[in-house]
Amino acid sequence: MSVKKNESNEKIDPQKSQTANDQGPYEFKEHDSKSDVVWHQASVSTEMRAKLLGQTPRCIWFTGLSGSGKSTVANALDNELYKLGVKSFLLDGDNVRHGLNKDLGMSENDRIENIRRIGEVAKLMVDSGLIVLSAFISPYQRDRQIVRSMFAYNEFIEVYLSTPLAACEQRDPKGLYKKARKGVIKHFTGISDPYEAPKNAEIVLDTSKFSIDQCVSTILETEPFTECEYSKPAK
Repeated sequence: MSVKKNESNEKIDPQKSQTANDQGPYEFKEHDSKSDVVWHQASVSTEMRAKLLGQTPRCIWFTGLSGSGKSTVANALDNELYKLGVKSFLLDGDNVRHGLNKDLGMSENDRIENIRRIGEVAKLMVDSGLIVLSAFISPYQRDRQIVRSMFAYNEFIEVYLSTPLAACEQRDPKGLYKKARKGVIKHFTGISDPYEAPKNAEIVLDTSKFSIDQCVSTILETEPFTECEYSKPAK
């Protein structure tokens, strides 16, 4: 096996770098990184972290049109999980664009990169043992499928907010549809850009027909979420 160098130019010989299980901490994985990188195996596994937290980590991915209720339902679910003693975290589309993805616009390529980055962040958080709630329009099926492929079987739960465009536009909580109709906002999903509805989402919710509380209850009572184990808070 050839000897590779890390970013500090220190020589690494995987055969000489041994851990307690004699496998060495380094794994040469296939990747498309532009850097010469080697995967470093952590001593603390995802399973160990999940056991410590007393829960089954998951990524709950909310997708749908602007105004469909993604952030509202995700936030309500996050609040309910908190009451249940679940260690969760909410990743919201607009919030993430204030920081991590503030350099991205709304072109197709930027939307693709936006979802790729969020998928990677969500994966890291799931690996840490958390239940992650991700609320993003994520309009393209291929991008959602790429994110799904990052996770192990049953780790990724897609929640499709199927609220009709007419209902979303009537709500227009941020005034974005009015701007899109006037041509002020370009590349607006549902108006000037397409939305590709999921074909096999684990959960489908229409917030024009059901209350937020009903949507949260539906998620909590639907497989595979019901398979998530978590510790109840002490009374």
